[in-house]
Amino acid sequence: MEQRLSIVTLVVEDLPRSRAFYEQLGWSAADSVSNDQVVFFQVGSLIFALYSGAALVEEVGMARAEGFGGITMAHNPRGKNDVDAVLAAAKEAGATIVKEACDVFWGGYSGYFKDPDGYLWEIAWNPFFEILEDGTCKLPD
Repeated sequence: MEQRLSIVTLVVEDLPRSRAFYEQLGWSAADSVSNDQVVFFQVGSLIFALYSGAALVEEVGMARAEGFGGITMAHNPRGKNDVDAVLAAAKEAGATIVKEACDVFWGGYSGYFKDPDGYLWEIAWNPFFEILEDGTCKLPD
């Protein structure tokens, strides 16, 4: 796993309200990849996302009440085949696999693990996001 963070996601109860809040602060959402369940913002070399709590429960199969604090981190490897390798390395290091990697509805390939302190990580290959040479995860224009 490359030493870089691709996405920080806040799980929110009211996505339109949260999106409006950040847009009123002057942030611009990437409408080309945002929808009624998730909103993405390019913030320097990282992506900041707002994700519907109900959508996350459906995707991961894990409720907030199960020790999840409402924030996830994502690491986007450079290739689809790298997802399984990163999950295996995380498990070997002591992580708990929450969801095995699989093809997902939005067109990518991802899985989830919890680190030893319970923080949730998504390992996702996303064919719509470019990983630049310096590790920047770039939203489409």
